[in-house]
Amino acid sequence: MEFTNELRERLLKIAPAQFGHHIEHGFMHPRIKPVEPFMKLAGPAVTVRATERDGSALYYAIMKAPKGSVIVVDRGEEDTFAIAGDQLVLMMQHRELGGLVIDGPATDRVGLGKLGFPVFCTGFSPVTTLCKGTNGAVQVPVQCGGAVVHPGDIILGDADGVIALSPEILTEELVQTAENMTKSELVRAEKVEKEGYRFLQRDDMDVVKFFEYDKEELINDIKKECCYDK
Repeated sequence: MEFTNELRERLLKIAPAQFGHHIEHGFMHPRIKPVEPFMKLAGPAVTVRATERDGSALYYAIMKAPKGSVIVVDRGEEDTFAIAGDQLVLMMQHRELGGLVIDGPATDRVGLGKLGFPVFCTGFSPVTTLCKGTNGAVQVPVQCGGAVVHPGDIILGDADGVIALSPEILTEELVQTAENMTKSELVRAEKVEKEGYRFLQRDDMDVVKFFEYDKEELINDIKKECCYDK
């Protein structure tokens, strides 16, 4: 599915969790969270692998990334040195990028919050990377939060976390399904607020009947029907 500004606006209105109902892979570990809960992102991935104390590859990616891109950074096992702070993110903001996802810590937490630019990371650290030009790769398959991310994958994130969807998986049908689930929840919330509706059971499955039904007896009946008299 081609990523357009219209699609971006549609995706920003949908919680990634609505897609999470339908995917078996592509979800990042919940430890990767936004700096502030209000932050959301949706955009095609520009990938960075930077597993040492060198952030030069990230700067290169920022310089080359198309507007609206979400930069996804694979830090390997590095979880001490922050690869991004408020000044780097200010550059991303001025270059009109769509967001930053790091499988590792950031720094300048207060400054990042004030900027409001969507940054997702595992935490924060007072020690940082340097720009040395000794390590890193851009636009290669990476692993971020346990999810494999390819350049061009669609990255979605909100207060709950981040998922990565390939353009082949993100079909119009899937987007519409997620939109319909969102609309259904909004309708229910409105009924609760305006009509005093009480949400007491699921509409799509009778879980009480499922767990209380005598399934063993049913299986025995099926076995009897399947047995031939000899």
